[in-house]
Amino acid sequence: MSSSEVEAGTGANERLATFDSLDPNTGDVLASYPIHDVATVDAAVDRARIAAHWWAGLGFAGRAERLQRWKGVLTRRMAQLAEVVHAETGKPHADAQLEIVLAIDHIAWAAKHARKVLGVHRRSPGLLLANFVATVEYEPLGVVGVIGPWNYPVFTPMGSIAYALAAGNAVVFKPSEYTPGVGKWLVDAFSEVVTEQPVLQLLTGFGETGSALCRSGVDKLAFTGSARTGRKVMGACAENLTPVVIEGGGKDSLLVDSDADLDAAADAALWGGMSNAGQTCVGVERVYVHQQVHEEFTAKLVEKAKQLRAGGDAGAKLGPITMPSQLKVISEHIADAISRGGRALVGGPDAVGERYVQPTVLVDVPEDSRAVTEETFGPTLTVAKVRDMDDAVERANATRYGLGNTVFSKSRGVELARRLRSGMVSINSVISFAGIPSLPFGGVGESGFGRIHGPDGLREFARSKAIARPMFPAPLELTTFARTEKVDKLVAKLITVLHGKR
Repeated sequence: MSSSEVEAGTGANERLATFDSLDPNTGDVLASYPIHDVATVDAAVDRARIAAHWWAGLGFAGRAERLQRWKGVLTRRMAQLAEVVHAETGKPHADAQLEIVLAIDHIAWAAKHARKVLGVHRRSPGLLLANFVATVEYEPLGVVGVIGPWNYPVFTPMGSIAYALAAGNAVVFKPSEYTPGVGKWLVDAFSEVVTEQPVLQLLTGFGETGSALCRSGVDKLAFTGSARTGRKVMGACAENLTPVVIEGGGKDSLLVDSDADLDAAADAALWGGMSNAGQTCVGVERVYVHQQVHEEFTAKLVEKAKQLRAGGDAGAKLGPITMPSQLKVISEHIADAISRGGRALVGGPDAVGERYVQPTVLVDVPEDSRAVTEETFGPTLTVAKVRDMDDAVERANATRYGLGNTVFSKSRGVELARRLRSGMVSINSVISFAGIPSLPFGGVGESGFGRIHGPDGLREFARSKAIARPMFPAPLELTTFARTEKVDKLVAKLITVLHGKR
């Protein structure tokens, strides 16, 4: 990344340093973007305060109409956006299109369902206050900051952006320094349909810019990235007691039972582990297979994996490793597994190149090796034989992460899914939970907390407000100093009748 000088673009005379967005396939410079400083970040949040008031005033119908129009722009220009994603991440066009399609579906869901989820809901007032009408409704938080990742630069941040907007908030968005062009494209497209106020704004830069956004006084901060960076985000946000949503990665497992459809399970393991060159937070990194079908499953997986290839040409199914520093991590994980008795049935140490990593399938890898315990974030899979599904569940849960899991079983899928310690599970499919807009997305442990997507995602970016009002005078007035001893005795008798039974 280079540093030069460019106009800030904020109306001020000062000049901001810049950095370059690079094509990971070639290393060529795609464009330069400003490194926004504290003053610029604070100014953006100040503008967002005014915009948030206006945006909330549009109401659910007004916001839904604008979001649907934005969705239309993304749909009609999907090929253009996919090219930007391809250029900055290196992923194949088809994979770029897939994440855009999912993001469009989430925008549509959030826009359509915001009123139903966040509108006024009646609640029972209970017997003691039976003369009251009790309601709860949800108000926008105000300004939401979103720090997005580079691996899915459209789909992942949209899980926060679209839901925060539908809930009535303004959003200040800082994409990864590896994909600023994607962030700019999304914000520019939104500004075409919302011209009156800067409801969705862009910030670009490195960690210092993200830190400034955390400290800017936004009403909530949604972050996706590593657990290590998530801790820093939480620390910076804690200075202002700014609540956070953290998605900190995972070390997801795929379980294969003895009665599983092995062809489907092998295909799912391959896609879950290798798609996007393995750079998927909910991607499969560990596979646990019942001993009765381990040999057959592994043979099918190896056969399929040998047909995959990473490269920059049209025939390659896998793109480059977008973040160059991850190559060292992947190489170290493979080397550690091999040095401790693991075997590479596909790929291996030589699979790691200067830009690309070829598919790698490892077996006989110790459970305490780095390839099993740490997030690899590359096109690698460890496959282990287990004595039964109890053993598989125990091993799958033996991680500090807990994002998503997959189960292939014809008879015990739901049972096994419920026993897995994770925020999400797919049964006889892979990563399907992410494509269903009504389902919450998020994890436990070092995979983070808070939820995006679905009703939970809408409520994540709103605050509940309880309202109680009397319909008629109460026969027993409780909240007054004029309350008599007789009333107290009646209340005690009533509560005893209602709740005093043994």
